[in-house]
Amino acid sequence: MGKSYLKMLMAILPVIAETGLCCAAIINADGQTVYAVGQEGRELFNLEAGMYQLGQTAIQKGGPVSLTDERGTVWAVPIGEYVLVCDKKADAFNDNKLQAVLRKALPMIAQVAGGEAVIFNKQGERVLCYNLSGSEELQYKGKVSKKALEAMKTQQPVLGRSYSVNGATAVRIPLTEHIGLGFNNENVTTRQHRLYEKIKIPQQAKYTFGDIIGSSQVLAKTKSIAHFVATGNSSILISGETGTGKELFAQSIHSASERSKQPFVAMNCGALPATLIESNLFGYEEGAFTGAKRGGNSGAFEQANGGTIFLDEISEMEIGSQTRLLRVLQEKEVVRVGGVNVKKIDVRIIASTNKDLTKLIAEGKFRQDLYYRLNVVEIKIPPLRERQEDIDLLARHFVKRYNESFGKNVDHIDPKALKILKTYYWPGNVRELQNCVEHSMNMIRFQDAVLLGNHLPTYLSKRSKAEKDTETEFLVPVDELNLTEAVRKTEKTVLQNALKKAKYKRTVAAKLLGISTVTLWRKLAEHDLLEKEELAAK
Repeated sequence: MGKSYLKMLMAILPVIAETGLCCAAIINADGQTVYAVGQEGRELFNLEAGMYQLGQTAIQKGGPVSLTDERGTVWAVPIGEYVLVCDKKADAFNDNKLQAVLRKALPMIAQVAGGEAVIFNKQGERVLCYNLSGSEELQYKGKVSKKALEAMKTQQPVLGRSYSVNGATAVRIPLTEHIGLGFNNENVTTRQHRLYEKIKIPQQAKYTFGDIIGSSQVLAKTKSIAHFVATGNSSILISGETGTGKELFAQSIHSASERSKQPFVAMNCGALPATLIESNLFGYEEGAFTGAKRGGNSGAFEQANGGTIFLDEISEMEIGSQTRLLRVLQEKEVVRVGGVNVKKIDVRIIASTNKDLTKLIAEGKFRQDLYYRLNVVEIKIPPLRERQEDIDLLARHFVKRYNESFGKNVDHIDPKALKILKTYYWPGNVRELQNCVEHSMNMIRFQDAVLLGNHLPTYLSKRSKAEKDTETEFLVPVDELNLTEAVRKTEKTVLQNALKKAKYKRTVAAKLLGISTVTLWRKLAEHDLLEKEELAAK
């Protein structure tokens, strides 16, 4: 909320300063000036000490404060994580002239504030209002707002609920004894409500294990383990690189469980702002925070009751939210944000991560006790480069899918195109392969039936000089070695060569190899290269 309010306030601050004949400033919680403008609309870099002091008082009080003397009135009102402070001089100002200026400015205020902008009179009655599109709003014209009336009577700004938009916050500012200015954050609130509504809709899993394409031994083993544990109720942690199909496995587990007829609710912990994670997970009560809907809202746990909740990218969750999540897992109950009532829940947890949680635990970024609660059963999804025999099947599967959606009739993939697909490293895994096939299907003419190499994205067939050099260096004699040992020695040599070329910078070496830095670290440990690499780097 703080950033959205800051952007809005910075945009309308010059208008407040000009129309109110005042110095207007935004101060943060530490008492530092974020932005300030004078009556002429020019940015200011020095404020009077009284403005700072009043801003601090408003922060401590948690509400609007004002101070009036013979020079005029200084008022401060907390808005989100910031404080709006204005020093209104006692100079006389013609109300008619002010109202004329406001009439011109109001549409602009509405647009930059992202909500309604209103002029109200001494009685708190709406005289003129514009919506966020910049056009005049007639629906509530002539209506009296109690908060606007309070602002005019006290001659202090008032922060409260919007009259016209459910859940939005409005600011009412008395510019003179007869004219006031109001605006709200309708646009921000509407977007927030859409996020809530999107996650509020109960979902059903649409995929099963039959939708997981591939015949490789490593994939078959992973599917077998997942299918076996699907019938239980224990928490499952699915780990794997981005694009390997972690949600596909999560849905398949739910579909094969006794909870298959109950809701499957997926929540991406990395997609929502941190401020919205808890309210989406646990729900919230009316008035719990600015923008909270009347009547409150149920969270993902309540929506998934009786079924399964899938917490994607669990590694992105903040420590504070992890603590609340741990309590839910332990107690099997949830309390909404801003509420006190305890709700019992029966939910199976499936979480996923593309990061090494043990490393995050060591860095203090992930709770160890939560890790053990989630990691009752761990399922590791193999990357596509470890199941190359599945590339052919997957490519044909995606060709068939895009035949239907693009109205084409491709029935064959040229062997040269398949060779390109099979020799590529696929750092983006199955998702990247799908995108490449989609690109290729767009390049094929409607009358053609074969996917050729020149239809593929050009980057697939372009191999860097570094890759070619590495390719000539990592060959090892295998005359007296078995295959497992040969592969191990080859991998160790590749790692050493990549580190040497990257000047022992792990992020660069990982990029050369097409793997994550976590995977590189793990492989260095497996080959006893960590200490040697650190010594070489010195």
